[in-house]
Amino acid sequence: MYNKIKFKIGEFSKLNRVTVKTLRHYEEIGLLIPAEIDEWTGYRYYHVGQFQQMSDIIYLKRLGFSLEEIRDLLENGKQIPSLPLIETKLSQCADEQKQLQWRHNELSKLAKSLQKQEAMEKVIIKSLPAIIVASHRRIISGYQELFHLCPNVIGPEMYRLGCTCPEPGYGYTIEHSKEFNENRIDIEYCEEVYEKLTDSELIQFKEIPAMPMVACMYHHGSYETFPETFSKLFEYVEQNGYTIADPPRYSYIDGIWNKDSEEEWLTEIQIPVTKE
Repeated sequence: MYNKIKFKIGEFSKLNRVTVKTLRHYEEIGLLIPAEIDEWTGYRYYHVGQFQQMSDIIYLKRLGFSLEEIRDLLENGKQIPSLPLIETKLSQCADEQKQLQWRHNELSKLAKSLQKQEAMEKVIIKSLPAIIVASHRRIISGYQELFHLCPNVIGPEMYRLGCTCPEPGYGYTIEHSKEFNENRIDIEYCEEVYEKLTDSELIQFKEIPAMPMVACMYHHGSYETFPETFSKLFEYVEQNGYTIADPPRYSYIDGIWNKDSEEEWLTEIQIPVTKE
């Protein structure tokens, strides 16, 4: 028997990239109700199993289904709509313009996926050695800003300071925000370097201790679908008796800087864990 991992509403908001206000609205309309509500404090808690439900809601909403339609589907125990409902949405997409092309393509994929379920990707438990990193932390308004900063601000400053990096390089981000706000992300970018140098206004050098156990999983595609990978990772962590030790790291391997298509983006999500 394993202990349930509980997430406060702010943490659940941050990991799923939806606002607390949205979660409270979902609760009000009966779409996603917290697994626990403390009768004395009123604190809301969500369980690991609700990450998949949140992923379903986000995905179906992006496909153009209304909150009422999504609620009806989930109340009937369905994670995906029926083929007739999909075909109805496809015909609507055909009448809309270019901005709806993505939905049309995704619904076509979803119809095909009814015949074949994708296999769950493998979670790997590995260790990460102690490293020295060059760190840059700031508030950004979106990930596009981060991917501008790395080659145009952080990289040149590291070069000016004389940083040398091991090959292959290892860089990652950690989000320090307590809850999700798409226009205000408190993010720290860390890049492994050989030695600590003198700090500057943009770069601080840190010694990062070794991580004996890290639950890792590759995420393919858009960053908006991170919650789908978190659902599988947290389920694995919970079912195998691990405890989350530190915030997740996002190690960006392939992305907008070297790939033409979102489908080719590759990120490794790393969650430090412990086990008694």
